[in-house]
Order: sequence, then C-alpha cells, then structure tokens
Amino acid sequence: MPHAIRFKETGGPDVLRWEEVVVGDPGPGEVRIRHEAVGLNFADTYFRTGLYPAPLPAGMGVEAAGVVEAVGAGVTCVREGDRVTYTGSPLGAYSTERVMPADSLIRLPDAIGFETAAASTMRGLTSAYLMRRIHPLRPGDTILLTAAAGGVGLIACQWAKLLGLTVIGTVSSDEKAEVARAHGCDHIVNHRREDIAARVRELTDGVGAHVVFDSVGRTTFAASLASVKRRGLVVCFGTASGPVPPIDAMQLAIRGSVFVTRPALADYIADPAEREELAGELFGHIAAGRIAVEVNQRYALVEAAGAHHELETGRTTGSSVFVL
Repeated sequence: MPHAIRFKETGGPDVLRWEEVVVGDPGPGEVRIRHEAVGLNFADTYFRTGLYPAPLPAGMGVEAAGVVEAVGAGVTCVREGDRVTYTGSPLGAYSTERVMPADSLIRLPDAIGFETAAASTMRGLTSAYLMRRIHPLRPGDTILLTAAAGGVGLIACQWAKLLGLTVIGTVSSDEKAEVARAHGCDHIVNHRREDIAARVRELTDGVGAHVVFDSVGRTTFAASLASVKRRGLVVCFGTASGPVPPIDAMQLAIRGSVFVTRPALADYIADPAEREELAGELFGHIAAGRIAVEVNQRYALVEAAGAHHELETGRTTGSSVFVL
C-alpha cells in the first residue's frame, strides 16, 4: 500500500506521521507518479512549523523525482513511463506515490539520476534564478553567499565561478569551510568567530559585495546589509534562522542607497517556458560535469522526523534526499 508523511498540527519534527494512504486514478490534467527519490528542503520545515501556512491536515514536501504511472484526460506534456522531476505546490512529495497536476512536471534527461534530480530541482532552480535572473552579474563582480556549504550554496558557488564571479561564503565550521572551498568559494568567513561585514569589507578593499545572497534571514540580515556596496543588492531568499526583521527604509539610504528584494522560486518558474529554460541550463551543467550535486545525506522516508531534526540543527552539508 502507498504511504506518506502527513501532519495534523504545526510544531517540531515530532508532528510528522507515517501513514498509509489511498492513491486514486488521475483526473483530467493530472498524473499518478511513483516516486524514486524525494528532496529534503529547509522550506519543508517552514510548512511544518506554520511559518508558511497550509490547510491542515496536510502532506509534506515540495520536491521529488520518479516515473509517471498513469495520465489523466487531456494530459499531453508527459506520457506513461516518463522519468520526471518537480518542485512546488501542492504539498505531498513525502510519499511513495501520488496524484498531482501534470503541468508541474519537468521531464528528466536520461543523464540525470533520480537522486540527483530530487537533490537539485529546487536547489538548482533556485540557484538558476539567483545567478541568471535577479541581477546582471558580470565577470569580476564579488558576491557574498550565506550558508555556502548548504544545498543551494554549493550549487550557487559552482555556478558563480562559471560566470567569473568572486565568491565570499559564510559557514559555521571548519568542516563546512572545506566543503565550500572545494566547490569554488574563494574566501571563507566563519560567522561563529568572525565579523561577516568587517571581513567582507577587508576582502573588497572597503567597497563591499556587489550582491549579497542571504538564505539565513533573521540572524544575518544586519550583516548582509552592512556587507553590500553602495547601490548594491541584498537578496533575502531564505529564512533558516527566522524571518528578516522589519526593514527601516532610511537604513537603506544610510547604507548607500542599497536595494533589498525577497524573491520566491515560484515566481521564477510560473511561466512554463522560463521554467524549461532554467531547468535546461541547470541539467545541462550537471550532465556536463560543470556543476556537481552533492547528495551527502540519505534517509528512508519513514525517518522524516529525524531528518528534519538534523537539517534544523545544522548537521547536514550539501543536499539531502529520501530514497524509496
């Protein structure tokens, strides 16, 4: 019988429950997919804690890869037997199989394995829009990337080097520093013992970074704002430590007429053509070996609560997946 991780109330990892579920036939515009690997993302914890609201009870997870087992009426974008991946709503990726909208799916190139896809679709597409859509980055520009040894961080580091950028990355340990450095990070700042902004200013001769990509949020936003150059851009794309505090617009002027944006992946893959373009570029880099995807943690789906605990306590590096 099919199984899924579900939750009936918000809270800590212990609210996650392994349940037997009924998966019916796909309706018009839908497919039934059998999952081979499921992605574990920090965004999953936001739904579990209630930071991102969801009607309860609910499924968990927004990213997976697998095989199409059946298609509903009117579906032409995929066929039975196709290898596919996806990221985004509706919730429910933490499952052995499910019925879902067909237009959410991305056909998976033969060169990309299921685990790689589940580990890189959300992180990779996030890196893709950060590197290719947010700002006209030019060779020689300097960027600051928080959590450089995380799933997005490692992909973004490699992509940045393909664009000729200088990458300054923040990490929380010497072990993570080595991981980030091995993936192209030029300069490492250990935020547990160094002042991020002071170090960035030192590395940039007092100028600051052209763009700061901040996935941590509450605890790093002030440092990110202090690290960006005059008329530079701070991109707040994650809240691992909590939401960014309210922004005083005058501080943006005081810091040098800087810009701040809070983008969401959904708005950069809403258009099917743009999604296909970004996915094509991402998987092209991976297939060619220009970007390596590190699957450093593998869990059984029934172990979801423990996996969430390890993710939230900073015990993971690179990407994590559930294997089925």
